[in-house]
Amino acid sequence: MKQMRKIYDRAFKEKAVRIKPQRTNVSELAREHGITAPQLYKWKKEYLEFGLGSFPGIGNVKQTPEQEQIALLEKRLKDANMERDILKKAIGIFSKNGH
Repeated sequence: MKQMRKIYDRAFKEKAVRIKPQRTNVSELAREHGITAPQLYKWKKEYLEFGLGSFPGIGNVKQTPEQEQIALLEKRLKDANMERDILKKAIGIFSKNGH
């Protein structure tokens, strides 16, 4: 019989990762939370690499805060360019009808 995989929410993972520096025995801490020590190390590594972008959930991309900011700015630029192109077309249409 196949064992079901446990899914832990973001708050649980962040709590476990933040407690770790205060504790010397990682295996004991992991057992207390019902996880394995390698899992706790993996979460800690992810948290150190991605910070607030860690543990985004199923199907979401992990991003550092800088990567999130870049993605947001790229989206805003794309929207601004699209608005500009629409306005250019509108000016072209109105200038033809005005003469």
